Amino acid sequence: MEVLNEIPAKKTKRLTSVVWNHFERVRKADAQYAVCVHCKKKLSGSSNSGTTHLRNHLLRCLKRSNYDVSQILSAKRKRKETSQSPLHQSNLGPSTINYEEGKIKDEILSPLPLKFEQEQKKEETIQTFNLGSVKFDQDRSRLHDHLRKEKQKVYESIHHLHGRISLAVDMWVSPESSEYICLTANYIDEDWKLQKKILNFISLDPSHTDDILSEAIIKSLTDWAIDRKLFSMTFDDCSAYEIMVFKIKDWLSQNRPLLKNGELFDVRCVTHLLKSIVQEVMEACRDVTHKVRESVRHVKSTQALLGKFNEFAQQVGISSGRRLVLDYPMQWNSTYLMLESAIEYKAAFCLMQEHDPSYSKALSETEWEWASSVAEPDDFLSSVALKMKIKFDMYWSKCSLVLAIAAILDPRFKMKLVEYYFRQIYGTAAPDRIKEVSAGLRELFNEYSMGSSSFDQDSNLPGSSLPSSSNGSRDKLKGFDKFLYETSQSQSVSSDLDKYLEEPVFPRNYDFSILNWWKVHTPRYPILSMMARDLLAIPVSTLGPELAFSNSGRVLDQYHSSLSPDTREAMICGHDWLKMEPEGLSDGQLCWLPNLYFADPKDYLLTFIH
Repeated sequence: MEVLNEIPAKKTKRLTSVVWNHFERVRKADAQYAVCVHCKKKLSGSSNSGTTHLRNHLLRCLKRSNYDVSQILSAKRKRKETSQSPLHQSNLGPSTINYEEGKIKDEILSPLPLKFEQEQKKEETIQTFNLGSVKFDQDRSRLHDHLRKEKQKVYESIHHLHGRISLAVDMWVSPESSEYICLTANYIDEDWKLQKKILNFISLDPSHTDDILSEAIIKSLTDWAIDRKLFSMTFDDCSAYEIMVFKIKDWLSQNRPLLKNGELFDVRCVTHLLKSIVQEVMEACRDVTHKVRESVRHVKSTQALLGKFNEFAQQVGISSGRRLVLDYPMQWNSTYLMLESAIEYKAAFCLMQEHDPSYSKALSETEWEWASSVAEPDDFLSSVALKMKIKFDMYWSKCSLVLAIAAILDPRFKMKLVEYYFRQIYGTAAPDRIKEVSAGLRELFNEYSMGSSSFDQDSNLPGSSLPSSSNGSRDKLKGFDKFLYETSQSQSVSSDLDKYLEEPVFPRNYDFSILNWWKVHTPRYPILSMMARDLLAIPVSTLGPELAFSNSGRVLDQYHSSLSPDTREAMICGHDWLKMEPEGLSDGQLCWLPNLYFADPKDYLLTFIH
């Protein structure tokens, strides 16, 4: 800090402002300064500068030191009131005009972090920073009222829905390793637009178990009163949550039998499966990948080495236009691109090994073969194939039926796609597998047909005419009700599904919208369209495309993780509820928490089956 040759200024004018209790006016040469007695900061002390800049500094300075600023604010209000009184106005003179000019000059020449048009706004800002202030409480109350109204809108939109909803259960973590669970409702509205709404963002106890998770989800279902509208739930891990899923299904079935006996209820995230399989491969070739990474880094370390490497490439006849790239280890697709580019320069790396003593991470011939096998899978992957197959079989056993039915409900493919791929997957066992899918499809269709004839309070929901399992006497006649329906329905109703399957497939084109197709054809297939609307809304992934090639999951930023659980949930849910989506989500469109759906126009499902 600069040392002043301080000379106490002559008090030619009485310093009446209370701020001068916290400043000392000193003179240096021909200039006057005001030095803060708290932080020793030097500001202009000229009589023409006024005191606004001193007061602004003092408020900030004293706020940091927890000093009481009420006296300053009180004096400021008194001065403002006095300047507006008739008595004061009758005695206005040149000095008052100079003060106002100095005040304006000070506001222009002394920039502040926040600028306000009125003095009162400055006071309100100071009060807002105080979490216990009335101003903050009023704003918080208005915010909570607004969120309650938005929550009510979401509640009404879900309960006015004629179809069912599917719930995505998404796990989050924070940099401090805290865990959260996000519950998102997915459904297709009356206009056949894909919609998704975050219902809850729940903070989990560090020692949570599957029991705690199931209780948290059941509480959310109860609070939103959607247990009787639930079609399926999508979880991220294929091998976890078994106890939790069992408890939830058992609780739901106490009030209403699940469609297809719950076979379609438990869906697992396909992106998570893909990531876990890739991680098995990456772990198996970790040492090889490390050597390739260090080899590329060595070549790109200096211009001289890069130039020499290019000469080696020319000598061995490599004319590829592809350049060597380093990967980002947290993005496995970038590792694949690094391996792919390095393999093309294998001969140049081998030549470099002979002429560059500083190249210490050279790969052996076997390691180059392993690197090639990752880019072009071969026998090397047999060492991890068993682990990969176990994971895939676990996923397929849970999701193959719902995947197949969803594919059948695409008018471009219908049963033909299942017949084509199942022959490749199952070989001679394909006919039996195809019959199982066909039987499951018809059983589900019959349940929707029975539900459509019900006139109870939930008549819009498929299966609502089925008796509750809690009613023992009626439950014994559940089989009879089904028999009565199947033997008494007219041929026109029972052939809704047959009519759809018998008609030719719809031509495939680039701009096809499956949701729009079902919207147009709802009058032709009234029951099947209800089934299609529920199935096509199922998210096949809880992770969005931006995480499909990442080794990490969903991580909550430090700002949100530092908030209290209630505030954090209010902010995240409120952000989702308040975003403008007048036209709904288009097929497969992404929003705050992007998912993949059976309704995705990119044929994600078909690619996965293949």
